[in-house]
Amino acid sequence: MYDIGIVGGGLAGLSSATLLARKGLKVILLEKNNFPQHKVCGEYISNETLPFFQKNLKLDPFEHGAVAIRNFETSAPSGKKLSMPLDLGGFGLSRYRLDHLLFEKASAENVQILTNTAVLDIETTDFGTKIRTAKDVFEAKMVIGAHGKRANVDNFLKRQFFAKNSPYVGVKYHIRTSEHDQQTIALHNFEDGYCGISRIEDGLFCLCYLVHREKLRLYKNIDHLEKQVLYKNPFLKRIFENSEKVFEVPKTVNEVSFRQKTVVENGILMCGDSAGMIAPLCGNGMAMALHGSWLLSELLGEYFEEKISKKQLFERYEANWKKQFGTRIAIGRRIQDFFGGVWLTEMLLSVALTFPLISKELMRFSHGQIFPNGSHSK
Repeated sequence: MYDIGIVGGGLAGLSSATLLARKGLKVILLEKNNFPQHKVCGEYISNETLPFFQKNLKLDPFEHGAVAIRNFETSAPSGKKLSMPLDLGGFGLSRYRLDHLLFEKASAENVQILTNTAVLDIETTDFGTKIRTAKDVFEAKMVIGAHGKRANVDNFLKRQFFAKNSPYVGVKYHIRTSEHDQQTIALHNFEDGYCGISRIEDGLFCLCYLVHREKLRLYKNIDHLEKQVLYKNPFLKRIFENSEKVFEVPKTVNEVSFRQKTVVENGILMCGDSAGMIAPLCGNGMAMALHGSWLLSELLGEYFEEKISKKQLFERYEANWKKQFGTRIAIGRRIQDFFGGVWLTEMLLSVALTFPLISKELMRFSHGQIFPNGSHSK
């Protein structure tokens, strides 16, 4: 019997495991893949996370190659461009490196980590929860679902969002290029999608785009899609034509869903993208995953110290999660609706260029507050 069982070894799962193990709890984490691994992700993290990394996780990203990001720019398919400073700023670091660093942190805290272990079922009873894999069954007093955007776990839990298809496909490259400023994160729009680019470690850039699935079906393959659609944006055309791709083939992910999700499902505490995903257009999904792990670990610490009941744990976590992230996700969905359509994107860029205060306000909503900055458990 474990105190905590965690399904998924991404940012939310690994950081939660480390924090909870430091509270003296017996933790097991099950991850279907291995470490290190590449993931389809924009790989930009807001500076709101730096105190959490440095003080709570005892990890300084800049000691491991992170690169400071200070500016933001976005363009319409025609090439119309908006540039502005990032008030809070952020940094770039690949998931390949960051997840592995967090894996080492959790391992050092004696978290039992099982890799290449897919979870087949989760059964919650009055006495605890059983996590079933192909080889074993593990029991835990509490289970955290940190399995990402969309997984088979969601299917057998019969989560409502899983029954509805998502039209988006994500594609990611690591590239070497001289066509992009090293301290700028850019978001370049094209018909039915948008592409982000920013610097990461070792002189590389992360280039990651989201596109409507029907566009990919229409053009048959990724290379043809890029040449026929993404190249219509002059910034993207220049970047693609003057860059060296590190991956032989791009990393891809299907069924990227922004639908509303439940934070607590069948007694399982969801964290990170499993609890809710902000549109990549607004960024900071990585910061939200880390912030959510801190919120949850603080409450679970109180629960295991018998300061709050299970009912209070569920209620407070759901309330705190919505307080911190509900508005950001809702606004992200609305902004997402404006992009992808060519004329809507052009219109929004024109408004933003004419009224810069609107741009600053939208930027503010996409970033959270620096944490930890006091208790959120009440």
